[in-house]
Formats: sequence, structure tokens, C-alpha cells
Amino acid sequence: MSQLQEIYKLTEQQKHDCRLNGHALLRNVLTGDELRHYHQVISSAVTRYNTEKRKIAERDTYGRAFLQIMNLWEVDEQVRPFTLAKRFARIAADLMGVSRVRLYHDQALFKEPGGGPTPWHQDQYYWPLDTPNCITMWMPLVDISVEMGMLTFATGSHKQGLVENLDISDESEARLEAYVHNHLLVLSRPETMTAGDATFHYGNTLHQAPGNKTGKMREVMTIIYFADGAHVTHPNNVHQEADRQRWLLGIEAGKLAASELNPALG
Repeated sequence: MSQLQEIYKLTEQQKHDCRLNGHALLRNVLTGDELRHYHQVISSAVTRYNTEKRKIAERDTYGRAFLQIMNLWEVDEQVRPFTLAKRFARIAADLMGVSRVRLYHDQALFKEPGGGPTPWHQDQYYWPLDTPNCITMWMPLVDISVEMGMLTFATGSHKQGLVENLDISDESEARLEAYVHNHLLVLSRPETMTAGDATFHYGNTLHQAPGNKTGKMREVMTIIYFADGAHVTHPNNVHQEADRQRWLLGIEAGKLAASELNPALG
């Protein structure tokens, strides 16, 4: 059987710690030949669908942070089994303590050699959903170190909800860095991750990543999930409205978040 259909066994301590801290690091979520296969599949898809042609120096802060290619499962049949994997979705549901999750979207985040830092932010800022039970899986497809741009979390920050109505920007970096400092939040990040390890973090967990100081591409695939039964909210910013139209296919506020792009998983 494919690993993607097998259950990854979590301990009760791992579930508890994720809900307490707002993030979790899990080792060997995908391994062996299957990992190597999907690394090739996703890297190939990124090459085909990447539209960013500018040099790093010509981009803004967001553009320097990473190459971002979204919803590959929609356009690439080979990526689809990865994004829709029962294994990943079940982890997401179990960590949050919900019975089932729905897909929000996937996105490849490839930080180029010399790529800039990813500013402090909260993912939930972008999502017009009425539940805090939203979580992102962040899986390196290659071995990575802090020097390549390791995801860094402010532990426990998800408990405060949305701290600032800010997109990823120089402003979010400055204001949220000050928030982290003033609230004495403890930072957490592994020194290294092996390809196929994964972190999971809540949508309201403050996080950032340093720039890529190496000569290698930091190849990461992410999948965002939300608890089944969530409803669409009135967008609080232009990004939420764009998300409502794109990832929720224009579902009206107050309706169930359950478009054909949001299949129930796990």
C-alpha cells in the first residue's frame, strides 16, 4: 500500500503539544522511493508552472521570499495523490482534534539561493473562514538547515487570534517582530529537517523564515487544511476576498466552506 494511504500514528503527547504550542514537528512523514518520486513530480511541476521570471533583486519583499506555485493538484495529475493524501489529512485532523478536514489549497514554496527572508506573519489573515481550526503542513522535499530558510514559530502565539490585519510585508516583519519581543514569546525551529519530515502549524501561529544563504534551492511543499463544517466569513481585506473567489469558488459569507475545490479528506 502507498504510504499516502497509510495512517501516521501520533501520540497523545504530540497532539497535546501541538494544540498548546501551535505547531508540531513530525519526522519521516514520507520516506523512501515514494518521497523521491513526489520530489521529482513536484519539482517538475514547479518548473512548468512557475511564472516568476524576474531576478531576485527586481522583486519586492514578498517576491524575494520564495517562488510560490499554488494548487498544483488542480493542474497536475501526478501531484494530485500527494495533495489529497489520506495520511497527511488524517495527521491534520488528529492534531487539531477534529473528525475530518477539508482541503483549502496546496502551494509549493521554493526559496531560491540568495532568496530573502519570509517576514513574520499569520496565515489566517488570508483566509475568510470562521474557525481557528486551520492548519498547514510544511514538508521539505530536500534536506534543509537553518541557513536555507527554516520555518520559525512563535510558540503559543495562536492563542491570541489575529494579532494584526497585515499581509506578508516589511510592515508585518517590523510590527510582528515587536509583538513577539514585547510578549516574550519563545521561538522554536529545528536546526535541520530531513526530506519527508514535516511541520504543522495553526493558521494563527506567528511564523517566519530566514533567507536562503546557501547555493541550493529550498524545496518545500505545503498543504492547508481546515475543519470540516467551517463557514465562509465576510472578507476583512482584499486578500480574503481574492481567496473567497479563488479557493472557495465565490461561496457567499455564511455558507458552508465546501466548494468542489475543498474536498473532505482523511
